[in-house]
Amino acid sequence: MIKKTSLYNLHQKNGAKLVEFAGYHMPIQYKDGIIQEHKFTRSNCGIFDVSHMGQLFINGQENLTKDLENIFPVDLKNLNINQSKYSFLMNDSAGIHDDLIITKINDGYLIILNAACKYGDFKIIKEKLKDKYDLKLDDNLSLIAIQGPKAKIILNKCISGIDKLKFMHGGNFKFKNYEVFVTRSGYTGEDGFEVSIENKFAELFVEELLKLGTKLIGLGARDTLRLEAGLCLYGNDIDLDTTPIEANLKWAISKNRINTNYPGSKIIKDQIKSGVNKIRVGIKPETRIIARGNTKIFNQDNKEIGKITSGTFGPSVDHSIAMGYVENNYANSNTKLFLEVREKK
Repeated sequence: MIKKTSLYNLHQKNGAKLVEFAGYHMPIQYKDGIIQEHKFTRSNCGIFDVSHMGQLFINGQENLTKDLENIFPVDLKNLNINQSKYSFLMNDSAGIHDDLIITKINDGYLIILNAACKYGDFKIIKEKLKDKYDLKLDDNLSLIAIQGPKAKIILNKCISGIDKLKFMHGGNFKFKNYEVFVTRSGYTGEDGFEVSIENKFAELFVEELLKLGTKLIGLGARDTLRLEAGLCLYGNDIDLDTTPIEANLKWAISKNRINTNYPGSKIIKDQIKSGVNKIRVGIKPETRIIARGNTKIFNQDNKEIGKITSGTFGPSVDHSIAMGYVENNYANSNTKLFLEVREKK
């Protein structure tokens, strides 16, 4: 049975084209279309319903940080309260189960998980923590992303004080008299915020934002925005067959964790030391032809050297754009490659 977020009726009221995504009815676009929604977010402020994502709360104090560092390759012990880090849940081969945002909160940690992975992640994390702590995937909370250069000004009119937040930091705030948790983060390449709010207040909150000149933005523009920013989509650009080093995400592994133990740590250490056979790169086709996922990549000698994982038209750069994996010796800037689209290179 396909689930609905608390904004489902508001999506319909605003003319959303709804599709099934990760088990939820989600808006792919509204009346203006993907390109206009994309450009509006880049110039103004867009609202994204990301309530399908998992909000996992892990409560506990003694040893919780240490136990979580045995699961994630991130320095948690030096994290301040309400500070966030981007990280990964990996298997023993350093394959990526999911990428996620982990935030230290007063009672433990809040982890934002991808929608399609959240139940599997919950099971893996619970097993690794050996039932020592209280874990809760909270379905009573919605998650609303407000993204764009005007996000700070507009959101501050609804939730006073959020303009003081630093990037990747959060805090408890009030919308009217309702408790909300806000982090300064997002996945569009723009300044922005994510607001965790009780389901029963989510529609009222978004309607207040819409009165201030914002617009609802669908998953279609979310995808073009994140691809222009070079951000990975789980299941396309990273998965169990890729490691963070191959994905060019070494920066997300804390330097003081490289020689410590967590799932996949030996592989990570070896790849940092010896290099990798394939690596994720950004690719700009010479023409406006769009190279979609699984498009084969060839070198100038007609040897297949990789594949595209994500490709689209980038409205802000007014050009087709893509990312994918190539053999490591082809990863330098301005390397000429050939993409096989409709049996033509």
